[in-house]
Amino acid sequence: MSLLKYESQQREPLVDGDKNYHQVTEDIIGPIELKPTRLWYIGFWISVALLLFGVYSIYREVTYGIGQWNLNKTIGWGWDITNFVWWVGIGHAGTLISAILLLFRQGWRTGVNRAAEAMTIFAVMCAGQFPIWHMGRVWMAFFVLPYANTRGPLWVNFNSPLLWDVFAISTYFTVSLLFWYSGLLPDFATVRDRAKTKLRKLLYGIAAFGWTGSTKHWQRHESLSLVLAGLSTPLVLSVHTIVSFDFATSVIPGWHTTIFPPYFVAGAIFSGFAMVQTLLIVVRKVMNLQDYITMGHIEAMNKVIVLTGSIVGCAYLTELFIGAYYSQNLYEMYVFQENRANIFSPYGWSYWLMMFCNVVSPQLFWSRKLRRNIAVTFFMSIIVNIGMWYERFVIIVTSVYRDFLPSSWSTYYSPSIYEIGFYLGTFGLFFTCFFLFAKYFPVIALAEIKSILKTSGENYKAKMTDIERADAEKFYIEEVEHAH
Repeated sequence: MSLLKYESQQREPLVDGDKNYHQVTEDIIGPIELKPTRLWYIGFWISVALLLFGVYSIYREVTYGIGQWNLNKTIGWGWDITNFVWWVGIGHAGTLISAILLLFRQGWRTGVNRAAEAMTIFAVMCAGQFPIWHMGRVWMAFFVLPYANTRGPLWVNFNSPLLWDVFAISTYFTVSLLFWYSGLLPDFATVRDRAKTKLRKLLYGIAAFGWTGSTKHWQRHESLSLVLAGLSTPLVLSVHTIVSFDFATSVIPGWHTTIFPPYFVAGAIFSGFAMVQTLLIVVRKVMNLQDYITMGHIEAMNKVIVLTGSIVGCAYLTELFIGAYYSQNLYEMYVFQENRANIFSPYGWSYWLMMFCNVVSPQLFWSRKLRRNIAVTFFMSIIVNIGMWYERFVIIVTSVYRDFLPSSWSTYYSPSIYEIGFYLGTFGLFFTCFFLFAKYFPVIALAEIKSILKTSGENYKAKMTDIERADAEKFYIEEVEHAH
């Protein structure tokens, strides 16, 4: 039986249970057709309340000026830009799962890509607001757009990385939205065909753009997906690279470093996958989708988290060694030694909290048992996002609160209630959108799950294992008889 002994280990199924096409449709589309639960309403109205608090906080800032925030003469960027970079980072996982894993034909993306793409759209919507409201005179926002010259010689400064942000994030948002919506078309058509009321049939019919499921439609859908994936892939790298240029192209000690682009990208993927885990663990439980978002999906994403967390840890040490010690730049050394690494400095606690959350804690995922533990994964996903928020806080605040002149060193910076309110308001916007998405849109890509059901479903894999074992035994017996 030597042939069986060296049989390669099969990958675990991507769809658990004995499923057929009809059962898959019922499991994924069914929750959309039911009335929302009481728990859904509670979560939705809490999100709306946070959103309204955020709207009031913005009203205060626009009406009474940016003095409503606790910014001072050295800290011109506080919570607002910290939160901007944090939200942009969270928006990275969706396009990575959708685009890059599609191009590499990774089947495990099918269970998680739809929710991750939606998360990207909502996170970028939250992120884009911070620079706009940070302008103070928000009615002047159109000056960052280089439209046809109707203002005489007044043009935007194309040398400014803040302007590059406008182009990068708007392009990223547009391509991500197209990718997400084009993938929804076949599923909208399925909901339309199952609709019980005329209004529902009309609305989902409009959303489906006349999809019929013909061969020509599928060919064009496949071509469009590959084109958008090809466009999205460089955007995954470019967007957070350009965000890092906001810091790296300056001469501020603590910001002026060439390692920022790759380590910002790795950190964005790190925090993005953690947020996907946070959302999907809740969604799979509440909507009873454990057969489609399996332990295999969760483990695969945890592997990405431990990889990117290790890259981020390596980047921290490289920045510390090259930027501070090897360069022998006294100002850089002061930022790292006194402002950050010194536990007794005003913000030393935030640096070590960042190091623990982002570098030490993800190493738990080297253990397969912990990678496949739901409670540990959920807790770790929150810890990672807390750590990544503090990374942005450390970069911004600890680099600028003590500048070259000791006479202008600021007192301890803490956010005002309206800075906190603005941040909570973006959480309200994010979760309001996500609750609506989970109620009215298929959370899992129905058409893509069906496409892998016959190759990666548990029932199919079990049958194939029995067939392969029987073939192997038959082959072995024939070889033995032939030898005799």
